[in-house]
Amino acid sequence: MPRYTVHIRDEWLAVPCRDPTYTIQWLGYEALKRYTKNKPDNGGINAVKDIRFVARRCQGQGLLDGDDTIEDVLEDNDFVEIVHKQHALSSLQNLFLDGNSLTSTDLVNLGRGLYKIKHDSCKSVFLSYLYIRYEHIHSFLFTGLVLGLILYHTILYHYTNFPITRWCLGVGNPLSPERTRMLLALRINVLAKGYSGISLETLHRMIQAFNASCLSFVPEKGTVGASGDLAPLSHLALGLMGEGKMWSPKSGWADAKYVLEAHGLKPISLKPKEGLALINGTQMITSLGAEAVERAQAIARQADIIAAITLEVLKGTSKAFDSDIHALRPHPGQIEVAMRFRALLDSDHHPSEIAESHRFCDRVQDAYTMRCCPQVHGIVNDTIDFTQKIINTEINSATDNPVSFTALDFLAIGVHELAAISERRIERLCNPSLSELPAFLVNEGGLNSGFMIAHCTAASLVSENKVLCHPSSVDSLSTSAATEDHVSMGGWAARKALRVVEHVEQVLAIELLAACQGIEFLRPLRTTTPLEKVYDLVRSVVKPWIKDRFMSPDIEAVHRLLLDQKVWNVAQPYIEKYNMELLPESRPISPTAFSLDPPASPRKRIRLE
Repeated sequence: MPRYTVHIRDEWLAVPCRDPTYTIQWLGYEALKRYTKNKPDNGGINAVKDIRFVARRCQGQGLLDGDDTIEDVLEDNDFVEIVHKQHALSSLQNLFLDGNSLTSTDLVNLGRGLYKIKHDSCKSVFLSYLYIRYEHIHSFLFTGLVLGLILYHTILYHYTNFPITRWCLGVGNPLSPERTRMLLALRINVLAKGYSGISLETLHRMIQAFNASCLSFVPEKGTVGASGDLAPLSHLALGLMGEGKMWSPKSGWADAKYVLEAHGLKPISLKPKEGLALINGTQMITSLGAEAVERAQAIARQADIIAAITLEVLKGTSKAFDSDIHALRPHPGQIEVAMRFRALLDSDHHPSEIAESHRFCDRVQDAYTMRCCPQVHGIVNDTIDFTQKIINTEINSATDNPVSFTALDFLAIGVHELAAISERRIERLCNPSLSELPAFLVNEGGLNSGFMIAHCTAASLVSENKVLCHPSSVDSLSTSAATEDHVSMGGWAARKALRVVEHVEQVLAIELLAACQGIEFLRPLRTTTPLEKVYDLVRSVVKPWIKDRFMSPDIEAVHRLLLDQKVWNVAQPYIEKYNMELLPESRPISPTAFSLDPPASPRKRIRLE
């Protein structure tokens, strides 16, 4: 009998399903009944039948339509989260889009439904539209009557219905609602710049559709990233025109014209140039790239915390993170990571009984996977920062007919290193000859496998990443009768970068579980205060490993902590406090201290000091 794991508040529930034709709504109510059954106060839920909830995948956060059958949208052992609808759809703030100031963080939050859109660029949009209309009138008046008529109607036809209906040729699964919202929000931001010749009426209708979460069916595959993401953006525009399929939380999947009607919205009626304005751009590449960058940034800084716990468990030294050492090789990311390790492991600030227990051991040095974390994690941070700057520039660029090369291949290769080095640390935790802990971090080995297969899972994900890190941008294919004879393949670069980041998150979730399990064998000794706080956070969702049990929910629960950045939120105050308390003379040496050039002025000299 298929089983589905459902997350409600802080509990995981296994729900068996006898009939796969039952709906997602049934699964939600069944999980709520099980949640309230053994609670003295029914878990604060008065009547299950009156609860309005939202069901979404734990992995990727894709919303599930309550009327869909389980067999159509879930696989055996899938993980589903139930969230109270009032909490999920709380009042939203407005975010003003002007085409110039949107960031990758804002875009991801728009995708999550945290904001509604307003725009503040009416004048520039109107003037651009007026110019397009003037050009058409000019052609009509001064090119000759017959020729002008032919030219006008040719332009009108070619740039309205023709590209939209005939270029909707994407394939594969549709983008999740979150990613479709990002795609639509980013296209709105580009059009709000006022360079695309779109009318205010069309722009307003796009914003209304976004704010109502009326989202077109957009297949994830089919763009080569040449003249923009033509296929996915055509699908996006098609729904806005009332054609094809659309989804909203209110209607689920239905014909686009009925979804728009259900929300009191009118389809877009395209005017000259607007067809081209809607479908030419890099918004598929850029929106998915923005999500990849934001998730990469979140997991990179949490990787430092996880590695610090592993170092404590394996009784490593914090001397390798001394500021003077890293000032001699002053890469920004390396210096930042070393500082985080000092903040988490510094015994003067946070005494560690574990560190004190091996202070006078005869070990010469730690393995690279521990003592070289600043060098490895640091360059990943630098890579993420580099990519984020490119993404943020592209987010606020007019991209009506681009050839876009992508840095997302670079991002995937860089972020993969976090999983590669993490998997080696998991091996050290599980291997008794390296860890001085029980084999596979469990008592009664043989009867129990412990973290043996969890390590295998991590190794498999790292191996998949090695293949996914092959750069798509080196694999150009000529298209469009050799007019687009060098293309970026940026869409695939973005999708596989996201997959690489997800694998990295899962590998680090396994390491965090293993490191916390290792602490169990060092008790009653305690680690530093911030790391004990992280340990407590993990133990709030996952119990210690006494004997073998179903581990996938444990991995997913910790993965959720990482996605929500809760590990970072616990440790961040300690890191910031440590950084603020650094005396000036103990701060990393600035590269300018080694400059042979005299300061340009007394004011500059004062600023440098």
